[in-house]
Amino acid sequence: MVYPANGKPSVILLVEDNPADQEIMKMAFNDDDEFSAKVLAITIENGVEAMEYLNRKGEYSDSGSSPRPDLILLDINIPLMDGKAVLKEIKSKSELKNIPVVMFTSSENEKDIVESYALGANAYLTKPDEIDDFVWMIQSTGFYWLFMAKLSSNREFG
Repeated sequence: MVYPANGKPSVILLVEDNPADQEIMKMAFNDDDEFSAKVLAITIENGVEAMEYLNRKGEYSDSGSSPRPDLILLDINIPLMDGKAVLKEIKSKSELKNIPVVMFTSSENEKDIVESYALGANAYLTKPDEIDDFVWMIQSTGFYWLFMAKLSSNREFG
């Protein structure tokens, strides 16, 4: 496994309000040697804060402490601004639209799936019930999007 071209760890923005799911997601990246030194996972708990981070507003105005994400894992059912509204805003901004966004949610509702893809989601994954399956899915998703997929070199960020 290699670092991105800039030699720095890849940044994953986890937009998730459930503390138990946050811990499992962080564990998936931090407890695996393949990821721990190669990935920086940043957790945000609501949609408004996610957009503040991505737009470099308020406490996130410093690019050094708020690096551009290489991947966003986004729950649909988050407070203040739901995941679909966050996705819509991300995909409407030229400086953000190339960041892969994977909807990672407990919703199996067909309407949520269809709307998420229509809004530009790169993938839609349903959270497994078993912790081992949850960890495997997070690690596999991170590995694919960060180290296998060829993404646009247009990496400009607010």
